[in-house]
Amino acid sequence: MNDEQLLRYSRQIMLPQIDVAGQENIRASTVLIIGLGGLGSPVAMYLAAAGVGRLLLVDLDRVELSNLQRQIIHGSDRLGEFKVESAARTLAALNPTISVETFPQPLDEALGNALFQRADICVDCTDHFAIRFLLNRLAVRHRKPLVSGAAIRMEGQLTVFDSRKPDSPCYRCLYEESGQDDLRCSTNGVLAPVVGVIGSLQATESLKLAAGLESAYVGRLLIWDALHGDFRQLRIRKDLACPICSG
Repeated sequence: MNDEQLLRYSRQIMLPQIDVAGQENIRASTVLIIGLGGLGSPVAMYLAAAGVGRLLLVDLDRVELSNLQRQIIHGSDRLGEFKVESAARTLAALNPTISVETFPQPLDEALGNALFQRADICVDCTDHFAIRFLLNRLAVRHRKPLVSGAAIRMEGQLTVFDSRKPDSPCYRCLYEESGQDDLRCSTNGVLAPVVGVIGSLQATESLKLAAGLESAYVGRLLIWDALHGDFRQLRIRKDLACPICSG
């Protein structure tokens, strides 16, 4: 790192758990972010500000007026733009020293395989169950950590799946693949800061992994009830009969 970078990241480098070596790890990391909406906005902004070297952004959608209540990476002047292109503009202004690549297209098996081969960490910020299950299969196949977040109405949840660890469950251990209906903000509503809190937690776990630290949420599910101010944690155990990660 040069002097400017040392100053930019000095508050992180001061942390004994990060130090210069951890910041160099962060700078050398590539993080794949799927979805640049309510969750993806704070994830991308915090990872860019913290100095993650390369961000790969995937989202097919364009910015709409109803997004702006919570998707803080976009602005009123970006209506109609692809979300990944709008996000890239914000991130370039926030930290021009990092690399951002955009993919304004649907995620399929071929694109997913190509991106997972390049990424060190994947952050799931989508609200599509089919995409979540695809990301899970790819994460297990490529043995990459998957930082999963979800938020709807006034509730949020967070967990980390890390197939590098033999006792880590995967997303399929937690949810059956059949009978899942997408829960969308467009039909259920969401309180804006809820996605901000969950996205910030996703960014925190992603940065810890990038720095070479352990995630606190492998095998644990954090559930937040924003209405009543309750945080709960549940233990998630690996399903020994899981068709994705068992064996």
